[in-house]
Amino acid sequence: MRVVFAGTPEFAASALEALLAVGFEVPLVLTQPDRPAGRGMKLQASAVKQVAVRHGIQVAQPQGLKLDGKYAADAAAAREALLTADPDVMVVAAYGLILPQWVLELPAKGCMNIHASLLPRWRGAAPIHRAIEAGDAETGITIMQMDAGLDTGDMLAIDRLAIAPADTTASLHDKLAAMGARMIVSALQSPNLVRTPQPAEGITYAHKIEKSESRIDWRQDAAQIERRLRAFDPFPGGTAELGSETIKIWRAQVVAGQGEPGCVLAVSEAGVTVACGKGALLLTDLQRAGAKRLPAAAFLQSRPVAPGEGFALFEES
Repeated sequence: MRVVFAGTPEFAASALEALLAVGFEVPLVLTQPDRPAGRGMKLQASAVKQVAVRHGIQVAQPQGLKLDGKYAADAAAAREALLTADPDVMVVAAYGLILPQWVLELPAKGCMNIHASLLPRWRGAAPIHRAIEAGDAETGITIMQMDAGLDTGDMLAIDRLAIAPADTTASLHDKLAAMGARMIVSALQSPNLVRTPQPAEGITYAHKIEKSESRIDWRQDAAQIERRLRAFDPFPGGTAELGSETIKIWRAQVVAGQGEPGCVLAVSEAGVTVACGKGALLLTDLQRAGAKRLPAAAFLQSRPVAPGEGFALFEES
């Protein structure tokens, strides 16, 4: 089976590595254009491109795929590359571009997507983040036959995974990436895949994570804030103003305590206890601007905090 692969980040790279490891022929990889990254803002290839280059696979990096769109020339070149590759199927994982109808119809067996949620819950761009933020007990991987909608295609395979109490987006990402890699290999090897329409009930959308969401509203329930911190690790973290300084908060534990939201109730080597709208949070991993992420004891050596100080209150935008 000739498999064209379309994907960009580490989540997708895991799947591509798995397909190559079991011997699928991958004549072409589509991925996002190289982007500036790091302190020097040098152009950096995507994780998927790095895998493709190591294996000597042709790479196409169109900025768009609409044949009549802004990047029509890129789309036309990608179409020629796809026609030359003559794929039986296209596997898509966190690619970052919407596939127009001509792409969906080009492979003989269509396009299969690896989606990191239990569809139809958390369709969209950030399913891992939103599942943690919402306090979901479980998530998983859905292998889906793609159609023109936003994650609306028929389900081909689904598997579930419990979300651990300490899971962050980073840790859950790695578990789901490994699961997705196993499942796409199994799906492509299966002679009897059954297409099951998604349920009409239980649809939710995982909207893209915005940097502005990092602001902590101490009026919220402590458990809700703690989930958001785990959901926003590694991006964009949680931010709060203490005095004239903006502090990043990465990890916290829900503890007993009450007071005015944002008020520091206690300080110890274990962390900084802050009152919330309901309950309190023990902040255990913090970061000053321009500095490293540190455990509370090390953070407090550079930025002492005293009971009675208050984090600023600002509303979510």
